[in-house]
Amino acid sequence: MNRTIKPEQLKNEITGKFILDVRREADRAASTEQIANAQWKNPEQITQWVDHLPQDQDIVIYCVRGGGVSNSVVDTLQAKGLKACFIEGGIEGWKAAGGTVIRK
Repeated sequence: MNRTIKPEQLKNEITGKFILDVRREADRAASTEQIANAQWKNPEQITQWVDHLPQDQDIVIYCVRGGGVSNSVVDTLQAKGLKACFIEGGIEGWKAAGGTVIRK
């Protein structure tokens, strides 16, 4: 699986994906929005939750802008054999591409 997915592609393929919000706690707290059906997991506690993710589902993760946080989380998930990628540009890229968000 690719490391990244373009927001425009995800908009057409979001059904059935496991959406994971891995924004740092402070970044998430500063935002009023999230992608619908996203589950937030603290990236600093990844060892506590990585083994509880679905093995048989595509996992799409996002942080604020698709930088260091998403890269390190996707590395860990892929090393565990999970089908994981992250949204290019993070939630900001998603919104810029016309992706919908909801109030969290």
